[in-house]
Amino acid sequence: MMENLYKVDVEVKTEYVEYQSIPSENRYVFSYTVTIKNSGKIPAKLISRHWIISDANGKVDEVKGLGVIGEQPRLLSNQSFEYTSGTILNTPVGTMHGQYQMVADNGYEFDAEIPLFSLNIPKILN
Repeated sequence: MMENLYKVDVEVKTEYVEYQSIPSENRYVFSYTVTIKNSGKIPAKLISRHWIISDANGKVDEVKGLGVIGEQPRLLSNQSFEYTSGTILNTPVGTMHGQYQMVADNGYEFDAEIPLFSLNIPKILN
């Protein structure tokens, strides 16, 4: 029953940013656009984020911080929030995943999972 009250769906779209990347220096820039939707019945606020970013060499970076892009959006039921950010990898392929820490209007704290997604340069450029 609690899933119906506290449910946040996360969807991510990625893009390789060729003009900022320098493959000869192992610099691969990716942007990602995240859509966060409150599918629960109670409004909830995004408090902080925890990202785990891995490249193809096994290097793992963790990023933690308050909010996203300087905001802590409060989402009503069925409301979405979208933002775009980016990351730099040392390899042309990598992955990201993590959690958003949420707090509902009634004080209940829960995590919204960010599903694992890939960062890849397009096959044409590979």
